[in-house]
Amino acid sequence: MKVLFYGTPAFALPAFQAVRDAHTIVGVVTQPDRPAHRGQKLTPPAVKVAAQAAGLPVLQPARVRDPEWPERLRALGADVAVVVAFGQILPQAVLDAPARGSINIHASLLPKYRGAAPIQWAIIRGETVTGITTFQMDAGMDTGAILRMAETPIGSDETAGELSERLAPLGARVILDTLARLDTLTATPQPAEGATLAPRLKKKDGVLDWHRPARDLVNLVRGCNPWPGATAMTPSGPLAVWRARVVDGSGPPGTLVAHARTLAIATGAGAVLPVEVQPESRRAISWDDYLRGARLTAGHALAAR
Repeated sequence: MKVLFYGTPAFALPAFQAVRDAHTIVGVVTQPDRPAHRGQKLTPPAVKVAAQAAGLPVLQPARVRDPEWPERLRALGADVAVVVAFGQILPQAVLDAPARGSINIHASLLPKYRGAAPIQWAIIRGETVTGITTFQMDAGMDTGAILRMAETPIGSDETAGELSERLAPLGARVILDTLARLDTLTATPQPAEGATLAPRLKKKDGVLDWHRPARDLVNLVRGCNPWPGATAMTPSGPLAVWRARVVDGSGPPGTLVAHARTLAIATGAGAVLPVEVQPESRRAISWDDYLRGARLTAGHALAAR
């Protein structure tokens, strides 16, 4: 089958490699190169690097909505498009460019978590099961008819980054199965009930509010790792919390309370025991190392300076 592949970050690489090995990729559409890292050097997307290494033609539209793109994409003669973590909304004319339309690999069990950050929001909201959905794309936000689904449990301590690494190869397997059975699959419209949204995370989404229950805060820490990071204010400045767990404890929210041989942070219900933290402009360290350096004791409150 001749496939037009859309994808940008490393999450899309397992699907790209699987489709490349099983089918003929006639073109790869990815985001433009962006400044990255400390030096803000112009950096190509992971999918572009892989596509060029495979000798495939690469297209990098700044706006795939611009009027010339449907015809340019149609000229590639693809049977179907496969879209995974591309990063732009595709208009209907672009979706219809391949003869059999466009199929998306989405990292949730639709209709739950439609949007750009389904992995993160599933963890933040305390889900214990997620998965991959392939669906026939339409002009809505992840609203198209479902083709295939595969479930997987979410580990109790699993972060968004770790779950993403597991879901990427699962997505590759599901898209190969979808393409192999495309002639016999019946697309099933998504149910109206149960739909939730998963918008792109912003830095403010990671702010820890100690008045919330400990379980909600630990889920937030997990869902915001690796980005944007869960953050709290302390007497010495901002602190990123990368890993944490729920423990017993009570006190005014945001106050350090004794727990075993260390200190936990009281919340609206229970306490949070940070495991790995990162003070501003420093490397990540253990919570106990942070407490020693900050000279904090039971009764201190984590508050803005």
